[in-house]
This record gives sequence, C-alpha cells and structure tokens, in this order.
Amino acid sequence: MSRDNPPRLDIVDRHGHAITDPSRAIATLTGRPLQPQPRHLLNLDWVEGVRINTSAVERRAATLVTRRTVKKDWQVAWLLRAISCMDLTTLNGDDTDERVRRLCSKARQPIQHDIVQKLGIAELNIQVGAVCVYHMFVETARRALEGTKINVAAVSTGFPAGLSPFEDRVSEIRRSVAAGAQEIDVVITRAHVFGGQWQKLYDEIVAFKDACGPAHLKVILGTGDLLTLRNVAKASLVAMMAGADFIKTSTGKEAVNATLPVGLVMTRMIREYAQETGTAVGFKPAGGIKTAKQSLEWLFSDERRTR
Repeated sequence: MSRDNPPRLDIVDRHGHAITDPSRAIATLTGRPLQPQPRHLLNLDWVEGVRINTSAVERRAATLVTRRTVKKDWQVAWLLRAISCMDLTTLNGDDTDERVRRLCSKARQPIQHDIVQKLGIAELNIQVGAVCVYHMFVETARRALEGTKINVAAVSTGFPAGLSPFEDRVSEIRRSVAAGAQEIDVVITRAHVFGGQWQKLYDEIVAFKDACGPAHLKVILGTGDLLTLRNVAKASLVAMMAGADFIKTSTGKEAVNATLPVGLVMTRMIREYAQETGTAVGFKPAGGIKTAKQSLEWLFSDERRTR
C-alpha cells in the first residue's frame, strides 16, 4: 500500500503488537508475498461496506461447471491434488477407536497400491491433508498417524451447533490441543451474524484463536444457516480479522452445505483480504462434495478466483 492509500487494518499479534516481517511469506498473490495469518484489529467500516450482487454471483457460479474440462493426465493431476486437500472425517455418534484407526490407515494410503504403480506416482507419496475427529478420538488418531505429515483436526466449540456455554467451548479447544490436535475446527455463533453483532463475533473468534496456541484455527461459518451471501461475506471478513487460518463453509450437518456461489463469495473475500493485508488465509468447502467431478469444480472455482 502507498502512503496515500494505507491498509485498512493494522496487523498485530495476539498481544496487540505490530507485525511486519516479509521474510515469513508462505504464499504469493500476483507476485506479492503473503505472510501467515496473524490477528488484525476489527474494522467495522470495512465489514459494513460489504456488498454482494447475488444474481451476478449465481450466474458466475453456473459457468464454472460448463466452461472448463480437463482430460487424461491433466485430470489425474487435478484429482491427486484434490486428494491432498481432503480432510478425511468421521463425526458420527457411533464412532469407535477402531473406526478412527481404519480412517487413519486410509489417510496414509488413500490410493490403492496397484493404481499408484500404474500411474507411476509412488515418489509423490500422496496423502490427505488431515484426519478430522471428535475430541475423544484425538489421541487415537495422533498415535495412528505417527511418522506422517498428516495433521489431526478436532471439531470443537460444541460442534455442530456451537451453542454450548462459552467457557466450555474454549476449554474444549485447549483440551484437544493438549491431546495432540494440530488443527481445530470451531463453529461460530450464528446469532451474532443474524444480529449484525460483529464485535461479539470477532471477540468470540479471537478467544478461540488464543486457545488454539500453535494449532491452526479453521472457522466454520455454517453458510447454509446464514440466509444471504452478504452475511457469508461479512462473517468471512470478521473471521479473518480475528485470526482464522482457514474459513470453512459448513459442518456437513446443515440442510444446505457447500455451494459454488458461497465458495465464490468466500474466496473473493480471501483475495480482497490478502490484497489489503498481505496475509494468507485458506479456504475449505465442506459437505455435499461427493464425486470426483464435484471436487474438480471446486478446485477450478478456487483457482480462478484466487489466481
């Protein structure tokens, strides 16, 4: 940013101290280095100024499934990329230690050995991004994934509704991190969004971020519950200001989960945020993505929006 166009946010750590260290870049946007996500001060003018043209977003989303196709080796490459982005997840009432161990075994080798050999990709060592479980199975997953680079992710903060007492939600995060979780998936209080209570939402996520310590914070917006794309955009922005390392569409338990229009809005906000702050935030669609074709559509939408 030039002196005449200063950034809209001050970049600070969890103690409010300024952060400026371009050597910590983890990504680039149009050639500009992006730093890991710190916490930023809440800018309500920016939040309230968000506008979304819903019909234009929906038209754009409709083109994503028709305008681009990939074939043969390129399709294989994109699908391998999709596998590496996955969080293999089991979040059922009848989960057991044995089910979690089987899931971790699949995470270690998500592609059958004979297919790996035929494709000649053994040296790539394709593995998933993380294994996601409830808190009580974090230690089981951690032990099963020892010796790999696969993270253990724990859903927290009263997942999936996010309506348990605040102190319990923060305590649950700390317990999961202590048990070995490297990623924490939190659920926001949707009522803060409905009421336009952005300071309350910001303060909630800041507390979650602080409780995570060294673990990455993934903030689930529950977009199927948020009613409008403008609400999705505003909630995305506040979550990033509060320190989210990733913003995520859904718990997978809502009636409506990840949709391409929502994904376009969220990745647009990530891009705008990166341009303003020089920091990188990840994006996770979740729920309703069941086929290889759908996974490719999501990868293409993300690639177009953020390149």
